Amino acid sequence: MLQQTQPAAADALVKETTTQSFVKDVLEESKQQPVLVDFWAPWCGPCKQLTPILEKAARAAKGKVKLVKMNIDEHPQVASQMGIQSIPAVIAFVNGQPADGFMGALPESQVMAFLERLTKGSIGSETKDLLNAAETALAEGDAAGAAALYAQLLAEDNTNVAALAGLARSHVEVGALDQARQTLAMIPEAKRNDPAVAAAQAALQLTEQAKAVGPLAELELKVAANPTDHQARFDLALALNGKGRRLDAVEQLMTIVKRDRKWNDDGARKQLVQFFDAWGPTDEATIEGRKRLSSVLFA
Repeated sequence: MLQQTQPAAADALVKETTTQSFVKDVLEESKQQPVLVDFWAPWCGPCKQLTPILEKAARAAKGKVKLVKMNIDEHPQVASQMGIQSIPAVIAFVNGQPADGFMGALPESQVMAFLERLTKGSIGSETKDLLNAAETALAEGDAAGAAALYAQLLAEDNTNVAALAGLARSHVEVGALDQARQTLAMIPEAKRNDPAVAAAQAALQLTEQAKAVGPLAELELKVAANPTDHQARFDLALALNGKGRRLDAVEQLMTIVKRDRKWNDDGARKQLVQFFDAWGPTDEATIEGRKRLSSVLFA
């Protein structure tokens, strides 16, 4: 969803039209990009639901489509000529001709799908490119660069869940845990199960756990002195992950799984799964860890 306040430039994407200006506003303009015509009336309840969705979708398209609204009570001629008998009705014009359309108040997801078909999937491509660039920067260790890209996305849409989750992960990477918590708090409860959000939350929890277990050197000495001390080995895995030594962390937890699968209510395996969630499915340590865990669990 977009912010309620739109920049002035976006207002050119949504306008009212009349019978007299229809040719210029719709037919001529549709030679530059598709133009949606929203046929509506003040007494139409479903129109009041659909029009805000259309306005938001047109602005989100960033010029790939435009929206023109026509009040059929004041300007009935065009709707009559087109055979429109019920509203809301939306007709898309391309190159001066009607190209597609729908009747009734559709939900936002279906309106966006309609625009994707109309523009052959070009809507949202800039957002996807920025998200991909931010993910790449974060994976390569450039947390500051990733944060800048996520912030750019959020400046356009402050409820972009993927960008919020990515920004939180960027904060975690540089140790700004309070900022990470504040960013995650901005995500609606209904979106907390989103995979990107779960990964960010897991990364934050793991960093907090790593800070709580104590110095890495001390844990390494404890495990060396008593290799059967599973709790020390478990804490060592958390500390190793906190230092970015992911494969070493996997090794320590796999040792516990092999020696005592039931230890701490299957705690080592569960911790591995949390690691995988935080690291992401394409991370080298995730791939190797899943492979090793499967070989033990299903041997």
